[in-house]
Amino acid sequence: MSPQATTSIRQRVWALIEPVCRHAGYDLVDVRFTLEQDGWILRVFIDVLPEDEMSASESAAAELNAVDPDSELAGERGAADLVDLNDCERMSRELSAVLDVEDPITQAYSLEVSSPGIDRPLVTPDHFRRFAGAEIKATLERGVATASGSERKNFRGMLEGIEGAGAATLVLLTVDGQLFRLPIDDLDVARIIPDWDAVMRGERGQIRSPDAPPSSSGKPSGKPSVASPKKAPAKSPSSSGKRPKPAPGSKSPRN
Repeated sequence: MSPQATTSIRQRVWALIEPVCRHAGYDLVDVRFTLEQDGWILRVFIDVLPEDEMSASESAAAELNAVDPDSELAGERGAADLVDLNDCERMSRELSAVLDVEDPITQAYSLEVSSPGIDRPLVTPDHFRRFAGAEIKATLERGVATASGSERKNFRGMLEGIEGAGAATLVLLTVDGQLFRLPIDDLDVARIIPDWDAVMRGERGQIRSPDAPPSSSGKPSGKPSVASPKKAPAKSPSSSGKRPKPAPGSKSPRN
């Protein structure tokens, strides 16, 4: 399958499932459709939708999804603003049902729903607007011209926000005191570089305070006690009566 075909599938799936995620109180972070050793995998990454971006119905759905702090499940959850395995399993069931009905992918594949992790990707203009102030690294497909006349594709710096709209949206990134304007349509991948000191204090560590030093390439020395580490992806259960129900935690082949 050509890169153009997988991009088309990604766009169709995104348009189909984003309203479902938002209605349930989750932010659709990314969708990836890749061919691996076991076959085609559709990976869906979700995060908690910020309260100030929720409609009344989305806020109500988020409250229904919340775990009672006095319940037995409370000890299995991480921080209240982080997606955990229970969230992934819930959305795996909902998205599986929608995908079975709409059938946007013709070949067999497996669905995986996962937390994006602390170093979450940034994809949409809303993502870059929301995480202004975060340190990120970004890679462009074609690159942008520099003062020396060469093209630069790899960047690491402070996210300032965005300007423009639609296909003309530019991501504003300060690198070593220089402001770059990166075309959002040219972005191959952009990820947050976590502030591990903040993570060790039980915070998300995704937006840095002005006086925070730049992050090193890895975690701080020693084994950090992260408040809510990235969970293993929840595999999608089969919703078709013609297919045997997989054992818990197994992958669900889809036709």
